[in-house]
Amino acid sequence: MSELKAGEVDRFLAKPDTSRLVYLVYGPDRGLVSERAERLARSTGVDLSDTFSTIKLDANELASDPVRLVDEAYTVAMFGGDRLIWIRNAGNHKDVSANIEKILKEPPDAVKLLVEAGDLKKGTGLRAIVEKSPNGITLPCYADNAQTLNGLIDATFGEAGQRLSLDARRYIQDHIGGDRRASRGELEKLALYAHGEEEITLDMARQSIGDASAVSFDEVVDAVITGRLADFDDSMQAFISGGSNPQPLLAAAIRQFQQLDLLRAEMDKSGKPAGAVIAAARPPVFFTRRKTVEQALTRWTAQGIRHALRRLQDCVLESRMNSALTVPVARTALLAITIQSARRR
Repeated sequence: MSELKAGEVDRFLAKPDTSRLVYLVYGPDRGLVSERAERLARSTGVDLSDTFSTIKLDANELASDPVRLVDEAYTVAMFGGDRLIWIRNAGNHKDVSANIEKILKEPPDAVKLLVEAGDLKKGTGLRAIVEKSPNGITLPCYADNAQTLNGLIDATFGEAGQRLSLDARRYIQDHIGGDRRASRGELEKLALYAHGEEEITLDMARQSIGDASAVSFDEVVDAVITGRLADFDDSMQAFISGGSNPQPLLAAAIRQFQQLDLLRAEMDKSGKPAGAVIAAARPPVFFTRRKTVEQALTRWTAQGIRHALRRLQDCVLESRMNSALTVPVARTALLAITIQSARRR
């Protein structure tokens, strides 16, 4: 099998098939892509600290030097042993995809290709090339749903020997998600904050994960999805002035657009109006927010929603890579989406 389903990836990572040549880890959850790629890299047995054994490349630099990937793949290691070529930020660069296809058809000796990519459309480009080859395998990475998020919560605090109050669990569920690496970081921070305590309370969760309330999240997110620029400016300024962590805000925005994505798909499939789809939604849309969600659905197309999701995912990744820029990066991304929403009236 060259194409794993989302639910099969963790089992595969527990016991990877090391006979493959190319491993394509892709999806909208960039944090999860990165985390799983690191697990795969460790499973190869290649020394990741040895620059002769592990070659890390960016797809953008490969696009400007088309022959480099082929040269690296067929180069024999100076001191022998296996080699790992680790490519990040891959997309559907034609030259890069064509070279990977060539390598799959003519496998070099003692080398593995580990490729990280964003969301790739089924049946096209790089994803199709790897899935069609017996020498490659694809590992999709999608944002955590409620079940996987609860599993991550339970695993983190189970290892720490801590238990959660019901209110604390609900608060955590509402303030993380959308990016696995960011979620794991927030949970580990909370476990450390509550070190020595048997039960983690709601107050502990609030102090560690963010001092902004869910209402302030909603104020910002609602302004974003409905294109209310003045309200966005006021609520975002209040959020930033309070010294709040933008990561949970970005997670809340991602969850809202994921909900819009599901509801919009149902509208397009059934032909029903937004109000009818919202009334039948499971899980239900909270009654105080139904009017706002309905207004958003009437202006956002499915394509626009997915574009906004990708932008938010990229924003989370960028802010994780440079924490000093988290606030301006988050504000810029959310403002851009608010402007898009305003133009959709």
